[in-house]
Amino acid sequence: MTHLRLSITLLLPLTWLLAAADISSDIVATCQDEVQQLTCAGGGVIWVQAALYGRSDSETCSEGTRPEQLRDTSCSLPGTDSLVGKRCNGKRTCQLSSSLLHKSEPCVGTFKYLQTNYTCLPAIHLILCEHSETHLHCAEGQVISVVGADYGRRDRTTCSYKRPASWFHNDDCWAPTSKVAESCNGRSSCRIRASNSMFGDPCPGTYKYLEVSYVCQKSV
Repeated sequence: MTHLRLSITLLLPLTWLLAAADISSDIVATCQDEVQQLTCAGGGVIWVQAALYGRSDSETCSEGTRPEQLRDTSCSLPGTDSLVGKRCNGKRTCQLSSSLLHKSEPCVGTFKYLQTNYTCLPAIHLILCEHSETHLHCAEGQVISVVGADYGRRDRTTCSYKRPASWFHNDDCWAPTSKVAESCNGRSSCRIRASNSMFGDPCPGTYKYLEVSYVCQKSV
């Protein structure tokens, strides 16, 4: 039930933000076995509005494909929205491989694609190296709403200055966390420390960092 309450808490302010600002959406379709790249420029962060893995028409990703592989146009993998959102929400860039979705087969024999509808939110984006702490804060009359937070490591360059290369061999170990939202949502400021004691340890022996994105909304 905690996850459901957090999802509703996040959805309401972000719905308000999308309605109040003139924010456009992008739709990206990537064929099966290819890598999809979502990108936000100008300081925005990704917010996934919808995602489909399967097939909903016979035209997308049809070039060089046999007709029988395009017949099923009502094929979709349940939970794709949640899976893509957990990986990409709150990031400035995000790569998605269809191998992440191959664990379940929504339609055997159909050539599939990943289609993601996302927008770029004008959010505050922070990187906090392990053992460091910072304050999230909003102006007077506004409160924090966390868009996304991950703890771990996605590359070998972030938080790497003057640290041994052996600390960064594992560059794909991360886990989304709701603890930042639990601590900060609805407050005008809060203190966060990037530590295993707070977020657990998704990759022992790897030097990690906390990536957080949040928006400031009017206090009710």
